[in-house]
Amino acid sequence: MCRDILDSMSIDSSQPQSSSNLQDRERQYGKRRSSAAVWEACRIAVDSIWTHKLRSVLTLIGIIIAIASVVTVGGAIEGLGAYVWKQLSSTFASNTFIVARIVRATSMEEFEKKIKRNKEIHTDDMQAVEELCDGCEAISPMMRGTDTLKRGTRIFYDANISGISADMDKIQSVDLSAGRFILGSDVAHARPAAVIGSKIREDLFGPLDALGKEIKIGADNFTVVGVEAQKGSMQGQSMDNSVYIPYTTFLKKYGTRQSVTFQVRASSEETLQGTEDEVRQIMRSRHKLKPNKEDDFDMLTSSAIQETIDRILGMIAVAIIPITLIGLVVGGIVVMNIMLVTVTERTVEVGMRKAVGAKRSDILLQFLVESALLATLGGIFGLGFAYILCEIIERTVGFPMQITLGYILLAILTSGGVGMISGIYPAYRASKLSPIAALARE
Repeated sequence: MCRDILDSMSIDSSQPQSSSNLQDRERQYGKRRSSAAVWEACRIAVDSIWTHKLRSVLTLIGIIIAIASVVTVGGAIEGLGAYVWKQLSSTFASNTFIVARIVRATSMEEFEKKIKRNKEIHTDDMQAVEELCDGCEAISPMMRGTDTLKRGTRIFYDANISGISADMDKIQSVDLSAGRFILGSDVAHARPAAVIGSKIREDLFGPLDALGKEIKIGADNFTVVGVEAQKGSMQGQSMDNSVYIPYTTFLKKYGTRQSVTFQVRASSEETLQGTEDEVRQIMRSRHKLKPNKEDDFDMLTSSAIQETIDRILGMIAVAIIPITLIGLVVGGIVVMNIMLVTVTERTVEVGMRKAVGAKRSDILLQFLVESALLATLGGIFGLGFAYILCEIIERTVGFPMQITLGYILLAILTSGGVGMISGIYPAYRASKLSPIAALARE
């Protein structure tokens, strides 16, 4: 048998492929040995963690709290972004932009400058854009106010009154549970027609049908032509207290001497910039602005709003998340201390493994795998704890929490990385132990 083995390892000049075959065998053997070493290290690590369950849990508390903090903060940031965009998307649909006297100002100086420079925008300007703009798919004013509603002895306070055009349902989603939306003829004749929210319908009409019935908005009678589908509440505030009326009726009721803000929708994202330029030229022409003069009005696109939100949330994440990650450093130090204790406790075991042929790399891998596995388990438990915290916050406070895949990967990879880094020194100490000195401690 030994002769056969020696013959198989010998290199014969008549077999030119034997050298490469030998190298292939060595590579395959090396791969099998590496896989076996990793599997053995994982088995020993699981056995050690399971044997010392209480110590392992106490070790992981710091990492669990740190990961839970990071993921919970991240979930709050993502939830805030989703909440803000959801609120804005009901007003600012995609491929849209706003034209107003002042849309935004980043400082008080900029606001004062725009107040002095910008002129009021009137309905004539909006109607001119509607007539002359070829790329405008829909145009609607954004007039807002609050008023008291009445029906008999029933009163609804602080309803949100919106003066809109018939194009509003093309710009933002308005789902109706009954009736119809505001028509072009309602706007043209300034009819007292109203589409009311589900909360208003419930408070003023109870179980009765509201369509065709009259309500009072302030002192004026309006006919209910539609009822909006229920939206629910956000942050404890009802989203079903809206009333939509024709903007011509709104101006007639609340006065025409006010600057108008209107929203424009382009046919597609590709034509958005062209439509915006077209509206700008129409407005500049109506305001008789020379080529070297600045715009005396403001414009803001929905994409710019989204970019601003993302930038603000990114700044918040950059400022807060590194602070919460400091807890991982503390957790890593605890893992390192425990691994040093573990190396001391298992000196004899290390000596026996070395005595039967284990290499330094095998010992190093054993303790690195154990520390990384221990910290990764802490990351997983921290992720579960964060999920519970997010559920509690969302149900008690009503604030939306959203844990994304990015934060899940951050929790697992970061905790595993911290565990591996923390285990380098203890693993190095264990790999340097002399088998004779280790066994002599028994």
